Amino acid sequence: MLRDLAELKGILPPIPTPFNERDEFARDRLRDNLRAWNRCALTGYVVLGSNGEGVLLSPRERLDVLRAAREDIPADRWMIAGTGCPSTRETIELTRDAVKIGADVALVLPPSYYRGRMTREALVRHYASVADTAGIPILIYNMPACTGMDLDAETIVALAVHPSVIGIKDSGGDVAKLGAVRAALGPGFRVFAGSAGFLLPALAVGAVGGILALANIAPAECLAIHEAFVSSRVDAAWEIQLRMIPINAAVTSRWGVAGLKAAMDLLGRYGGPVRGPLVALTQREIEELKAMLVRAGLPQEDERGARS
Repeated sequence: MLRDLAELKGILPPIPTPFNERDEFARDRLRDNLRAWNRCALTGYVVLGSNGEGVLLSPRERLDVLRAAREDIPADRWMIAGTGCPSTRETIELTRDAVKIGADVALVLPPSYYRGRMTREALVRHYASVADTAGIPILIYNMPACTGMDLDAETIVALAVHPSVIGIKDSGGDVAKLGAVRAALGPGFRVFAGSAGFLLPALAVGAVGGILALANIAPAECLAIHEAFVSSRVDAAWEIQLRMIPINAAVTSRWGVAGLKAAMDLLGRYGGPVRGPLVALTQREIEELKAMLVRAGLPQEDERGARS
């Protein structure tokens, strides 16, 4: 049963996939993390996004992670499944599997291996083929840092011609482009900031929320930016936004998944190892990250429960 898309807004973390020391999916650790996040007023979760290391998982592992997440994501929270794969066929198959497991929305990264041939026509055909068979709404995922492709506003508008393509997570950071998309497609098209570094500017040009790596470690702060904005307390929103920019950069553009997982470990949640070829932070980098968390005012492990 399809949910009311007007309720798809607010803050959602793209959650990491936890591994144990044997490089196996640590299902119990995912349960523990979700139970902690569920204490916050998050709209839902993205599973198998970039922070979920989905491209490094086997097909069986992807389904295992989706099933495990669905068990511990409450029915009133959205579950968005990352289903973008190198081929249209594989994307369709994974999206169908995600639907069977209980995903509410699919987040589809554009295929990028042959990016020189990914013309607007090719991308429109790809997304239309997936959307025709998905049975759930589709969010476009613009992630130029990983794909080497930055979808322009005209291409996004062309993809949104299909009625099942209902929004976008944009991690490129071009706020003017987000405003152009919002102006062209109206409030029904769900625009999400893809990084907390530009959450407030994105909200100001019509985004409905953010799908934010930072929300894994600072959910209260990300939620507070959104709430302050919708309550017209813009000065309060800017104070938090500016304070979060350095730590957001640390767990995204600077150290990526390894930085995010290390921050989770420092803050009393389970980050655990990254999967190769990703490399863990050095001890020196961990100490630098710890200092950045303190400067950001994020609570340490013994304070986390009261803040979350």
